[in-house]
Amino acid sequence: MKMSYRAAVITVSDKGFAGEREDKSGPLLKSCLEDLGFMTGDIVLLPDERREISSKLKKICDSGTADLIITTGGTGAAPRDITPEATSDIIDRPMAGLAEMLRFEGMKKTKRAVLSRGVSGICRETLIINLPGSPKAVAEGMEILSPVLIHAINMLKSVNLEHK
Repeated sequence: MKMSYRAAVITVSDKGFAGEREDKSGPLLKSCLEDLGFMTGDIVLLPDERREISSKLKKICDSGTADLIITTGGTGAAPRDITPEATSDIIDRPMAGLAEMLRFEGMKKTKRAVLSRGVSGICRETLIINLPGSPKAVAEGMEILSPVLIHAINMLKSVNLEHK
């Protein structure tokens, strides 16, 4: 049984939000999700502000308009990189294995993958995953996630729970 799922894309970038840098990661992420069969809306562009990020994530989860939210940006060690904290503020149940997999598999391509502090978890009935902000990290992250993403959401939605 093939399900059609909805995804939201959030880019977190002070410079992108201020119009000082073109967002290349968000459009790439949106395209990757659509290639996997997700319906996506407009890309949300936010500054690195914890309350703003957590508020937007919560609003999407509370509205039930997305089965999946993937963020890009704000996962590093810079002082304003707070996407993982903003995400952790609203998740009900962590799904740490996805973030661990992104770091572990990402390390095979670049040692810097371990520097991402991204988290993943569930808020209500929505899966949230943080990716780093570069287009390269988004492409590699989606390649890593693609074999398990639909099954993870199926599990969350209690659809097709047969493990083969």
